[in-house]
Amino acid sequence: MTAESPKRDSYSQKPRRPSVIVLAAIIVLFAGSTALLAGLLVTILQRKQEAKDPYLRFVNVKDNTTDPAEWGKNWPREYEGYLRTVNPSRTKYGGGATSEGMIPPEKAASNPWLTRMFAGYAFAIDYRDRRGHAYMLTDQENTKRTKERKQPGSCLHCHASIMPLYRLTGAELAPKASPDEQLQTGFVAIGKLDYWEASVRLEKSGNHHPISCVDCHDPRTMQLRVTRPGFINGIKALKSHEGISNYDPNRDATRQEMRSYVCGQCHVEYYCGPKATLFFPWNEGLKVEQIESYYDNYKFEDGHRFFDWKHAETGAEVIKAQHPEFEVWSQGTHGKAGVACADCHMPYMREGALKVSDHWVRSPLLNLNRACQQCHHYPEEELKQRVETIQDRHYALLTRAGAAVVDMLDAIKTTKAAGATEGQLKPMLELQRKAQWRLDFVAAENSMGFHAPQELARILGESIDFSRQAQLAAIGTKSAAAIAAPSPSDAQPPAPSVK
Repeated sequence: MTAESPKRDSYSQKPRRPSVIVLAAIIVLFAGSTALLAGLLVTILQRKQEAKDPYLRFVNVKDNTTDPAEWGKNWPREYEGYLRTVNPSRTKYGGGATSEGMIPPEKAASNPWLTRMFAGYAFAIDYRDRRGHAYMLTDQENTKRTKERKQPGSCLHCHASIMPLYRLTGAELAPKASPDEQLQTGFVAIGKLDYWEASVRLEKSGNHHPISCVDCHDPRTMQLRVTRPGFINGIKALKSHEGISNYDPNRDATRQEMRSYVCGQCHVEYYCGPKATLFFPWNEGLKVEQIESYYDNYKFEDGHRFFDWKHAETGAEVIKAQHPEFEVWSQGTHGKAGVACADCHMPYMREGALKVSDHWVRSPLLNLNRACQQCHHYPEEELKQRVETIQDRHYALLTRAGAAVVDMLDAIKTTKAAGATEGQLKPMLELQRKAQWRLDFVAAENSMGFHAPQELARILGESIDFSRQAQLAAIGTKSAAAIAAPSPSDAQPPAPSVK
């Protein structure tokens, strides 16, 4: 009988050691996790440091540094956006040239009533669509309005980095005055010059640049600031009307207000003709009828009531609106809700830990994701359709108002040719002044109705009403004159001649 082999006890076996491959995998996994964690910590520290030090100063820019390229050495992200304002951009109802290198089209090509409305004024010979900020000085120098018509130096107030020239001129004329007084002195003196004489001085001073970084930013702190004397004087008068005395926007305005005020330095209604120093007509408010009231009560040095030019067809003393985006925005939903110009036209964008304002200033329709969808959580196409619906309706009403003005001009012109007296024409010409002012105020504003749809519809309705009133008055005067005139059959035969 053979002895059975002893059974192996499974619990008495020695444990198997992990293989080399498993150990290596664990080591690699641990090392990788450590590296990822270290990388994350380094990135967090870098982003925190970026947020603390958003820029490095390679160049010491000052109040007289008007060349944006110098600022771009310190703030390349913002400068890159600014450079993009040369790029052609268009929406359904506006924008610059259709391609790079082309000048924008004439507005009268799509709105021929503009030529009739501006008869006798420089805008009748050249009035083109808008382009980016980089072109603001070039386009002004090349328009027929400055080449073929005499214009004042005050036109440069909103088209050039002209503040150093104002300060330099003021210091020469009033060396003992305070810096603020010298600024105002230079502002008045340059405004009185011929446009091209002022332009030569601008170039000789080394500041022949369009609106630049220094016009909106303090070079020491980079805080937003307003620099234009026209705006500083105008906002002070407006706040005084509202019961706030001695208002200084650079001292008293909030940062959010400044994000609109820097734009309101130029995108406004103002007078910049030869008969007075440039001013913003805000003494009674920002609404169209408040500005009109101020103009109606304003007297030039010769005692004559304010007007921009005499209409070539009727002789009416009429008012030319500029580009009242700031005034219209203030009457709209976004303005009343505290939404600033920069929120939509220069929305924030992220670069690492940095939050940077996009300095490619353009229509929000070309940047819906960052300009609109931060607040309006709807698809881009829906937002675009909503805006264009507002603009389509606005343009239809604008076209009706233009047609009404043309009918009014035809009627007054005919009545005048028929021999209407000055006394008979006067009420018609007053109605023409009111109608044209309202239509131009809306047409010159660059949002095609979007900034304040209801307010602009109200203004256009009034324009149409005043135009039709003038038209009916002219037709009635002509009819009355025709009735009063003797017919050929009623005329007495000539007395027989005596030889």
